[in-house]
Amino acid sequence: MNRHYILARRPLGLPGTHDVVFREEPVPEAGPQQVVIRNLYMSLDPAIRGWMSDEPNYIEPIPVGGKVWATTIGRVVQSNSEDFAIGDIALGMNAWEDYSCVPAEQATKLDDTMGLPLTHFLGVLGPTGLTSYFGLLDVGRPRAGETLLVSGAAGAVGSVVGQIGKIKGCRVVGMAGSDEKCRWLLADCGFDAVINYRTCGDLETAIREQCPTGVDIYWENVGGETLDAVLMNLAEHARIVFCGWISTYNDEQKRPGPKNLWQLLARSARMEGFVIKSYVDRFPEGIAALGQWMGEGKIVHREHVVDGLENALDAFHMLFDGRNDGKLVVRIAEDE
Repeated sequence: MNRHYILARRPLGLPGTHDVVFREEPVPEAGPQQVVIRNLYMSLDPAIRGWMSDEPNYIEPIPVGGKVWATTIGRVVQSNSEDFAIGDIALGMNAWEDYSCVPAEQATKLDDTMGLPLTHFLGVLGPTGLTSYFGLLDVGRPRAGETLLVSGAAGAVGSVVGQIGKIKGCRVVGMAGSDEKCRWLLADCGFDAVINYRTCGDLETAIREQCPTGVDIYWENVGGETLDAVLMNLAEHARIVFCGWISTYNDEQKRPGPKNLWQLLARSARMEGFVIKSYVDRFPEGIAALGQWMGEGKIVHREHVVDGLENALDAFHMLFDGRNDGKLVVRIAEDE
């Protein structure tokens, strides 16, 4: 049987078991030019919460009654395409499920001889790391000596953003929600300073103390009051890289917008959003650079692996309550 999750209704707040329902169906059969992938690992990302909503997004919302989407990696077990053989490793946007049947053109075949853990291609060498790479370099445009402030800095994206910033010569300040995460950012990731946003008191003041010359680049993962505090600490010609607003994803009612956006005008600053799908044709460039930096010891990363597809919904909640350390992945099956 193929275990899977469907979106039974649009969530209000954090998705629960009445919103995301666990079901079973027969394992699908591959049609013409299709492959069936036995999923081994599944990536859990905050963006999935946005896809559960019916608000406009960079992709169409998950339809009510449809399977919940995620990036997965697994082995091909059926193939009606000359591009894939049984046993090939395939990566793609699939679903929270054991087996995915997809058009071969929607799957990416990975080299199984590289000797790297498959989870790397969901994280630091996959969409997560590539988001950090292209977002910071193309949108943030860091210059040596500038101050880079990263929210959600201990997360899979934020931690890599900060390390790329250090490679490019920035002074890097990270915001995280525990002392342990802050210690990791300083000791292992090489950040210059950290702010525990849960214990620092007034966040606007804490940012000013750690960024005395102002914030040249702000990596925005959080939104809400955090963004307002950062806006009051921008340097002239600052760049805000808009990657996510996780603090608002589970709001049952829309909160008022940022109060301090006028600082964009006052500081001649800009705020720019981006999505990683715009960079697909440049993925080899990003993977090569990230792989080289990892080999040189310039980038470290964490993975938080949860065992069992049946635990996917609770694992998804970790993204919003801070229980995960690093890139969050569900191990669906062992690679045999």
